[in-house]
Amino acid sequence: MNYNETLEYIHSVSWKGSRPGLERTRERLYLMKNPEKKLKFVHIAGTNGKGSTASMTANILEKAGYTVGLYTSPYIFSFNERMRVNGENISDSDLVSVTEFVKPLAEKMTDSPTEFELVTCIAFEYFYRKKCDIVVLEVGMGGELDSTNVIEPPEVSVITNIGLDHTDFLGDTLEKIAETKSKIIKENSIAVLYPSTKGVEEVVEKRCHDVNSRLIKADFDAVISKEKSLSGQTFDYKGLKNVKLPLLGKHQLNNTATVFAVIDGLRSKGWNISDTAVREGIESVRWQGRFELVSESPTFIVDGGHNPQCAASLFENVKSYLGGKKLVVLTGVLADKDFESMYADMATLTSEFVTVTPPNPRALSAEKLAEYLTRFGKTATPCKTIDEGVRLAKEKAGEKGAVLAYGSLYMVADIENAARS
Repeated sequence: MNYNETLEYIHSVSWKGSRPGLERTRERLYLMKNPEKKLKFVHIAGTNGKGSTASMTANILEKAGYTVGLYTSPYIFSFNERMRVNGENISDSDLVSVTEFVKPLAEKMTDSPTEFELVTCIAFEYFYRKKCDIVVLEVGMGGELDSTNVIEPPEVSVITNIGLDHTDFLGDTLEKIAETKSKIIKENSIAVLYPSTKGVEEVVEKRCHDVNSRLIKADFDAVISKEKSLSGQTFDYKGLKNVKLPLLGKHQLNNTATVFAVIDGLRSKGWNISDTAVREGIESVRWQGRFELVSESPTFIVDGGHNPQCAASLFENVKSYLGGKKLVVLTGVLADKDFESMYADMATLTSEFVTVTPPNPRALSAEKLAEYLTRFGKTATPCKTIDEGVRLAKEKAGEKGAVLAYGSLYMVADIENAARS
């Protein structure tokens, strides 16, 4: 296979009709001689903040001198982003080679794998071939039955911010969702928790008690904000002074506190991570599509947030960073999202809306979204293409205004490319 044929094969694998469970992944990994059993992991589940937490953790471990794998989803610009070693995406040739190894083994199975299961197995084999010292492994969805959960007890399990998302699959309360996600915490290990509601914390505490694992709760109060601007923010953390974090927003300081707890857990297991590595890892991190400044004049911010918790954080960030500027919101959304929670608060800060259709079969059309948004008493103009939407939003904002693009991760790449051109 060539690269395009490889992607075509990966994306052709259907999840429809597949039974939930880990049996398919375990069977295929057994046929592959279990590369995951030869690796060590930091395993990260949660509703929001998984990617930022994973990226910072991997960056710090790399600065500490380790060979570090990073597995995340979804991707923004290229499928290859989903598997990285020391910050470098998997090469086209490596993706082809590993997929050619996995494909005939998958085809031997009577119960076909889902796409995510297949990709997870490809990632395990790739990280094994690259001789990774440790892999930062992000859960796809949920936790208990997610294909990443076939691993042995990791060095640290991490539960980031819990919110209501994928409720059809994970449950309709925070506690039910937390129970599913907490199942990544395994016997006699270390767990880190992003502090949450009393109910969520009780669920995670019970899981840790049941499997004899030590729980470390992130200390948000220990991360003290000093300065912030659209180029980043500065904070103190215990003995670390004036640490520069390129990621924007109060929630990213909370994610950073979670990362500090992860590092404490790793250090307690013998990983050699200096304060210098921690500082350098945080100060050099980049995580695209999360309240990211992509151009100026007008200020142009892109955010891939797509659930109520993301919308709440985004609302606070807009007030904090863009207050006083004329705000034009460029937005597109998938049809199954909670529109009210995504737009009701933001509409109070918005001058007008420009709508586009994300490149996804589940997308709501720009015309239907514009019609919906008029209920907030603001003008909403639909555009036929994302390029047209970017141009119009910039024009409406003017040089001294701001454009905020949000609603779906699936349109981040196209918007960023258009905004920078």
